[in-house]
Amino acid sequence: MNNALTFLVATVIDLYLIIVLLRLWMQLTQADFYNPVSQFVYKATQPIVGPLRSFMPMMGKLDTASLLLALILGMLKVAALVWLNNIAVGPGILTAISSLLSMLFWVLIIRAILSWFSQGYNPIEAMLHQITDPLLAPVRKVIPPIGGLDLSVLVVIIALQFLRILIGV
Repeated sequence: MNNALTFLVATVIDLYLIIVLLRLWMQLTQADFYNPVSQFVYKATQPIVGPLRSFMPMMGKLDTASLLLALILGMLKVAALVWLNNIAVGPGILTAISSLLSMLFWVLIIRAILSWFSQGYNPIEAMLHQITDPLLAPVRKVIPPIGGLDLSVLVVIIALQFLRILIGV
Protein backbone atom coordinates (compact mmCIF):
# COMPACT_ATOMS: atom_id res chain seq x y z
CA MET A 1 0.00 0.00 0.00
CA ASN A 2 2.79 2.43 0.90
CA ASN A 3 4.63 1.74 -2.37
CA ALA A 4 1.45 2.42 -4.34
CA LEU A 5 0.88 5.69 -2.50
CA THR A 6 4.51 6.71 -3.01
CA PHE A 7 4.21 5.96 -6.73
CA LEU A 8 0.97 7.92 -7.03
CA VAL A 9 2.22 10.99 -5.14
CA ALA A 10 5.56 11.07 -6.99
CA THR A 11 3.88 10.63 -10.37
CA VAL A 12 1.27 13.36 -9.84
CA ILE A 13 3.90 15.83 -8.61
CA ASP A 14 6.27 14.91 -11.47
CA LEU A 15 3.58 15.33 -14.14
CA TYR A 16 2.57 18.76 -12.89
CA LEU A 17 6.21 19.74 -12.45
CA ILE A 18 6.87 18.83 -16.08
CA ILE A 19 3.91 20.93 -17.22
CA VAL A 20 5.19 23.90 -15.18
CA LEU A 21 8.72 23.44 -16.56
CA LEU A 22 7.29 23.21 -20.07
CA ARG A 23 5.55 26.55 -19.51
CA LEU A 24 8.80 28.06 -18.26
CA TRP A 25 10.76 26.67 -21.22
CA MET A 26 8.13 27.70 -23.78
CA GLN A 27 8.26 31.27 -22.49
CA LEU A 28 12.06 31.31 -22.59
CA THR A 29 12.06 30.06 -26.19
CA GLN A 30 9.11 32.28 -27.14
CA ALA A 31 7.05 29.39 -28.49
CA ASP A 32 3.76 30.23 -30.22
CA PHE A 33 1.27 31.08 -27.47
CA TYR A 34 -1.70 30.23 -29.69
CA ASN A 35 -0.55 26.67 -30.38
CA PRO A 36 -3.05 24.17 -28.87
CA VAL A 37 -0.29 22.58 -26.78
CA SER A 38 0.75 25.98 -25.44
CA GLN A 39 -2.86 26.75 -24.59
CA PHE A 40 -3.17 23.49 -22.63
CA VAL A 41 0.03 24.20 -20.69
CA TYR A 42 -1.10 27.76 -19.99
CA LYS A 43 -4.57 26.73 -18.79
CA ALA A 44 -3.19 23.90 -16.63
CA THR A 45 -0.72 26.17 -14.84
CA GLN A 46 -2.48 29.55 -14.78
CA PRO A 47 -4.57 28.93 -11.61
CA ILE A 48 -1.36 28.75 -9.57
CA VAL A 49 1.09 30.81 -11.66
CA GLY A 50 -1.38 33.69 -12.08
CA PRO A 51 -1.60 34.57 -8.37
CA LEU A 52 2.16 34.07 -7.97
CA ARG A 53 2.78 36.51 -10.83
CA SER A 54 1.01 39.27 -8.90
CA PHE A 55 4.08 39.54 -6.64
CA MET A 56 6.72 37.91 -8.86
CA PRO A 57 6.85 39.77 -12.19
CA MET A 58 8.65 38.51 -15.29
CA MET A 59 12.35 39.28 -15.52
CA GLY A 60 12.85 39.71 -19.25
CA LYS A 61 11.98 36.33 -20.77
CA LEU A 62 12.26 34.53 -17.43
CA ASP A 63 8.93 33.70 -15.81
CA THR A 64 9.92 33.92 -12.15
CA ALA A 65 6.49 32.75 -10.96
CA SER A 66 6.77 29.50 -12.95
CA LEU A 67 10.34 29.06 -11.75
CA LEU A 68 9.26 29.50 -8.13
CA LEU A 69 6.40 27.03 -8.63
CA ALA A 70 8.80 24.48 -10.16
CA LEU A 71 11.14 24.82 -7.17
CA ILE A 72 8.23 24.49 -4.74
CA LEU A 73 7.03 21.35 -6.54
CA GLY A 74 10.55 19.91 -6.40
CA MET A 75 10.71 20.54 -2.66
CA LEU A 76 7.18 19.17 -2.22
CA LYS A 77 8.19 15.94 -3.96
CA VAL A 78 11.25 15.59 -1.73
CA ALA A 79 9.19 16.25 1.40
CA ALA A 80 6.47 13.81 0.32
CA LEU A 81 8.96 11.01 -0.40
CA VAL A 82 10.74 11.55 2.91
CA TRP A 83 7.44 11.65 4.80
CA LEU A 84 5.95 8.56 3.08
CA ASN A 85 8.99 6.28 3.01
CA ASN A 86 11.95 8.00 4.60
CA ILE A 87 13.55 7.88 1.15
CA ALA A 88 16.66 10.03 0.96
CA VAL A 89 16.49 12.13 -2.19
CA GLY A 90 18.40 15.18 -3.36
CA PRO A 91 17.38 18.76 -2.64
CA GLY A 92 14.24 20.13 -4.31
CA ILE A 93 16.24 22.31 -6.69
CA LEU A 94 18.09 19.25 -8.02
CA THR A 95 14.76 17.47 -8.43
CA ALA A 96 13.46 20.39 -10.51
CA ILE A 97 16.65 20.52 -12.60
CA SER A 98 16.55 16.78 -13.15
CA SER A 99 12.91 17.04 -14.24
CA LEU A 100 13.80 19.84 -16.66
CA LEU A 101 16.60 17.76 -18.20
CA SER A 102 14.28 14.76 -18.38
CA MET A 103 11.56 16.81 -20.06
CA LEU A 104 14.01 18.17 -22.65
CA PHE A 105 15.30 14.64 -23.27
CA TRP A 106 11.82 13.30 -23.99
CA VAL A 107 10.84 16.31 -26.08
CA LEU A 108 13.90 15.68 -28.27
CA ILE A 109 13.09 11.96 -28.53
CA ILE A 110 9.48 12.69 -29.49
CA ARG A 111 10.63 15.31 -32.00
CA ALA A 112 13.05 12.83 -33.60
CA ILE A 113 10.41 10.10 -33.84
CA LEU A 114 7.79 12.48 -35.25
CA SER A 115 10.27 13.65 -37.89
CA TRP A 116 10.27 10.15 -39.37
CA PHE A 117 6.50 10.24 -39.94
CA SER A 118 5.90 13.94 -40.60
CA GLN A 119 3.37 14.67 -43.33
CA GLY A 120 2.86 18.41 -43.36
CA TYR A 121 1.94 20.85 -40.60
CA ASN A 122 1.22 19.43 -37.17
CA PRO A 123 0.75 21.81 -34.20
CA ILE A 124 2.52 19.46 -31.78
CA GLU A 125 5.51 19.08 -34.09
CA ALA A 126 5.62 22.84 -34.69
CA MET A 127 5.73 23.49 -30.94
CA LEU A 128 8.44 20.84 -30.47
CA HIS A 129 10.55 22.56 -33.13
CA GLN A 130 10.09 25.94 -31.46
CA ILE A 131 11.19 24.74 -28.04
CA THR A 132 14.09 22.54 -29.20
CA ASP A 133 15.65 24.67 -31.93
CA PRO A 134 17.43 26.95 -29.39
CA LEU A 135 19.16 23.84 -28.00
CA LEU A 136 20.01 22.37 -31.39
CA ALA A 137 21.12 25.52 -33.25
CA PRO A 138 24.51 25.93 -31.50
CA VAL A 139 25.33 22.25 -32.11
CA ARG A 140 24.32 22.54 -35.78
CA LYS A 141 26.85 25.35 -36.19
CA VAL A 142 29.60 22.97 -35.10
CA ILE A 143 28.23 19.74 -36.60
CA PRO A 144 26.11 20.47 -39.69
CA PRO A 145 23.79 17.76 -41.07
CA ILE A 146 25.86 15.05 -42.74
CA GLY A 147 24.25 13.50 -45.79
CA GLY A 148 20.80 14.57 -44.64
CA LEU A 149 21.38 13.10 -41.17
CA ASP A 150 21.08 15.63 -38.34
CA LEU A 151 23.34 14.51 -35.49
CA SER A 152 22.59 17.57 -33.34
CA VAL A 153 19.68 15.81 -31.63
CA LEU A 154 21.95 12.91 -30.64
CA VAL A 155 24.65 15.26 -29.34
CA VAL A 156 22.17 17.25 -27.22
CA ILE A 157 20.57 14.06 -25.86
CA ILE A 158 24.00 12.78 -24.81
CA ALA A 159 24.77 16.16 -23.19
CA LEU A 160 21.47 16.15 -21.29
CA GLN A 161 22.06 12.63 -19.99
CA PHE A 162 25.61 13.60 -19.00
CA LEU A 163 24.24 16.54 -17.00
CA ARG A 164 21.66 14.31 -15.26
CA ILE A 165 24.38 11.87 -14.23
CA LEU A 166 26.65 14.75 -13.18
CA ILE A 167 24.10 16.25 -10.79
CA GLY A 168 23.38 12.77 -9.46
CA VAL A 169 19.59 12.80 -9.39
